[in-house]
Amino acid sequence: MTDEYYMMMALREAKKAFEEQEVPVGAIIIQQDKVLAKGYNQVERLNDPTAHAEILALTSAFNFLGSKYLPEATIYMTVEPCLMCAGALFWSKIGRIVYGADDDKNGYTKYCACPPSIDGISHSQWPFHPKTKLNKGILATECALLMKDFFRIRR
Repeated sequence: MTDEYYMMMALREAKKAFEEQEVPVGAIIIQQDKVLAKGYNQVERLNDPTAHAEILALTSAFNFLGSKYLPEATIYMTVEPCLMCAGALFWSKIGRIVYGADDDKNGYTKYCACPPSIDGISHSQWPFHPKTKLNKGILATECALLMKDFFRIRR
């Protein structure tokens, strides 16, 4: 399966959030071509500012595997993770992170800005586990459009 295939699955999760009037972010966690967990933003539903798609998917994957680490897994997120989610991803030791659209306002890169190096982030400011790989911009247009539509309707 391709990154685009799995990002389409994450987009379906994000659309669930959109339909529930939540900020439309979706996430899925894959290991050995099997879906371990899915999540979408539920901040409003749960009245919990930590109920981001990534956090919910991570918790579900930990529970499913009975492990607090995911070194062999990949998380697909429709939007760049925020600083909180970047921290959770760090502690999960996830093997790979793939996201769609950048988030200039709330994404982790806003807080990890530094002179460019690998992937545009110096190693000293890398917010993820040292062994974690990053791939960004997968279906970025589709992911960004869902966010833009959501906020256009809300304003």
